[in-house]
Amino acid sequence: MRVVNIGPDPSLAYRPNLHYHDAKEKEDYRNFQSGILFSRVFKTYSLMHTNQTVEFVKRKYSEWTQFNHTQMGMMDAIMSLDQLVDESDPDVDFPNSFHAFQTAEGIRQEHPDKDWFQLVGLIHDVGKILALWDEPQWAVVGDTFPVGCRFQDSIVFRNNTFMENPDEKDQTYNSETGMYKLNCGLDNVLMSWGHDEYLYRVLKFNSCSIPEEGLYMIRFHSFYPWHSNGDYMHLCNDKDKQMLPWVKEFNKFDLYTKTSTLPDVDELKPYYQSLIDKYCPGILKW
Repeated sequence: MRVVNIGPDPSLAYRPNLHYHDAKEKEDYRNFQSGILFSRVFKTYSLMHTNQTVEFVKRKYSEWTQFNHTQMGMMDAIMSLDQLVDESDPDVDFPNSFHAFQTAEGIRQEHPDKDWFQLVGLIHDVGKILALWDEPQWAVVGDTFPVGCRFQDSIVFRNNTFMENPDEKDQTYNSETGMYKLNCGLDNVLMSWGHDEYLYRVLKFNSCSIPEEGLYMIRFHSFYPWHSNGDYMHLCNDKDKQMLPWVKEFNKFDLYTKTSTLPDVDELKPYYQSLIDKYCPGILKW
């Protein structure tokens, strides 16, 4: 099995006590302040924040929304994440497919009546398949943020990673609203390119029947400056504000179900295949 992991996994830097106890306090998640591999994590975000420009994002949208790369079913796409360790994640040091089932099972326990929500937990990171198709991880994983307007302070490493981003110096983009209008709605905002937007586009193109709440969770679950820090509210419309509590509800399962206790994937697959057959059936175009 080929594990795509560009450099040593940074999560170990933030989990020095992994071998002594499994439980983590909530405040211990998303530690971007220290660790023995801090420099590697910092470099990944530096590349992201240098290269994610309006021009770059538009080019990636055009390149990946033709949906002519391949065709496969959703479960095959999920299981392909066996080959991927997310190098930007300080809380996970095992293949992303396990995190998919962890998240889904956490949601299933608290929301047994919302099968679409459980499915969202399972598939939310499937867009990371881009990293298996030769996209650099800085253009696939990590926190997302709008391009085309001022980069807000709550973005990870905001103060020292955007200096070489051309948009930082462009007066068209470095005001509060930039190239957007006040309360234009997130649907009209260009987000930094990554797995969130890609999977959202795949689901829409293939006419998957996941409710709008679930699509918002998928599209914006990495948009931490918005759902966890309250930034960019000036770009939101009423619909975004109504959907924000759903994204927040999803986030607690995405984040706090990450443990080194791995689920029995073979036992769980039949149930989740039934949800895939209900909401995202057949062979999808990617």
